[in-house]
Amino acid sequence: MNFSGLDLRIQWPLVVVPWLTPDSAIVGEEKMSLRNRLSKSSENPGKDEDQKTPTKESLEIPSNGQIDIKQVLAKKRQLTAEAEELKPLFLKEVGSHFDDFVTNLIEKSASLDNGGCALTTFSILKEMKNNHRANELFEVDHIRTIYHMFIALLILFILSTLVVDYIDEGRLVLEFNLLSYAFGKFPTVVWTWWTMFLSTLSIPYFLFQHWANGYSKSSHPLMYSLFHGLLFMVFQLGILGFGPTYIVLAYTLPPASRFIVILEQIRLIMKAHSFVRENVPRVLNSAKEKSSTVPIPTVNQYLYFLFAPTLIYRDSYPRTPTVRWGYVAMQFAQVFGCLFYVYYIFERLCAPLFRNIKQEPFSARVLVLCIFNSILPGVLILFLTFFAFLHCWLNAFAEMLRFGDRMFYKDWWNSTSYANYYRTWNVVVHDWLYYYAYKDLLWFFSKRFKSAAMLAVFAMSAVVHEYALAVCLSYFYPVLFVLFMFFGMAFNFIVNDSRKRPIWNILVWASLFLGHGVILCLYSQEWYARQHCPLKNPTFLDYVRPRSWTCRYVF
Repeated sequence: MNFSGLDLRIQWPLVVVPWLTPDSAIVGEEKMSLRNRLSKSSENPGKDEDQKTPTKESLEIPSNGQIDIKQVLAKKRQLTAEAEELKPLFLKEVGSHFDDFVTNLIEKSASLDNGGCALTTFSILKEMKNNHRANELFEVDHIRTIYHMFIALLILFILSTLVVDYIDEGRLVLEFNLLSYAFGKFPTVVWTWWTMFLSTLSIPYFLFQHWANGYSKSSHPLMYSLFHGLLFMVFQLGILGFGPTYIVLAYTLPPASRFIVILEQIRLIMKAHSFVRENVPRVLNSAKEKSSTVPIPTVNQYLYFLFAPTLIYRDSYPRTPTVRWGYVAMQFAQVFGCLFYVYYIFERLCAPLFRNIKQEPFSARVLVLCIFNSILPGVLILFLTFFAFLHCWLNAFAEMLRFGDRMFYKDWWNSTSYANYYRTWNVVVHDWLYYYAYKDLLWFFSKRFKSAAMLAVFAMSAVVHEYALAVCLSYFYPVLFVLFMFFGMAFNFIVNDSRKRPIWNILVWASLFLGHGVILCLYSQEWYARQHCPLKNPTFLDYVRPRSWTCRYVF
């Protein structure tokens, strides 16, 4: 069988949960059912033959017992044509069954502990491919062509900028003022990150180790656990939560530098929570079974997890045999290429758009024109963000760490429902929300409150997104929160998994285009308004009241 299509399907969405132990019963049932069908058909061959009725298509054997060769050849050509017609359907059916098999495998194994797991999905991949590396997503011709189209568009952006600057200035202007401003005060970013990282490496691990070693010996284990849990919450919210936020505000870091600090802050908070959440039940079970050993991960295991491109802690993960350093360099080069791409998008498409608003007051006409003019740059930024972070950045770290789980996203572009889009756009974050927010809420309350748990997860995600934007842009303008909580939540229930027709994929794309146009337009308008209409003594309300609604731009 040709495994070229299978090859792609496993590699770039490798396993969401890399610690799976496949259930051989699934494969066994498939083989057994096949054997049963074959044996039943072979047990009573005469019975089947008796039931057959002669048709016009069956070969007519003359009375002399000889078969007409022409008739045989015609019948063979007919069967060959029918086989060619059925071949695509057969391949599609095989691919569908394989998808179902892998999905069931993941769902059945996700809840299993990884202790003693010798067989993983990655090892299955290695055996199937005879120890050859699976193909990359962007080695597929169709995807590669889209990649080439984006490169061609980047070249045109560069040429456009150079030509326009040469015509306006009479010389080539190779300045990157926007990039240098956005990533300013970078030394502050570096020492802030080191402080966050070292505190996350030491404090949660020390607290957990101290609690685990003393839990079974404590005379009041509940109070002992609550005390350590309180200390952990103080670290999460007080030190790791408040500290970086205070630094970016006190040192007035520019937007891109703020995004680096705040996104790393959120990532480390999620990592620390996963480490504690996964290991506490193991210690409780060990104490319940009165085991002589306490299951405490090593520092090296925790350190590896802090760098690994996953938010779900496990003691070990599937590992690749070697590191392709050329591949790593290429991924980082593409990340930097995307940064320059975004720069040219803002330089050629965004800055002229918002500078041309000039002194025209805020109105419905201005808003509508701004939104539709912002759709193209908004969509380009969406694609670049996806490619730079979820593909290049995470794959680069996965390759350096020989991390076998490369399922950072699925085929979200084929989604016919918003429910599927949310599950497949960012698998890394989705897994964390699913296991530690959604499932834990269902366990704590009841499985009857599924809708309430889903609403709580949406609210949590919307608040965190809005927090990041508010801190990084220095103003509160809850456009993303409103879109996420109201339209996103409504679409999640209305455009659900029962929508399978292609028209729903078109509607998903149309709404994504429009939504990103709204986000880019409104946040950019507010940014320019606060730059060109500053207040001398702003009050708290001035930070939360949209200034773009009342400001008349003065250039």
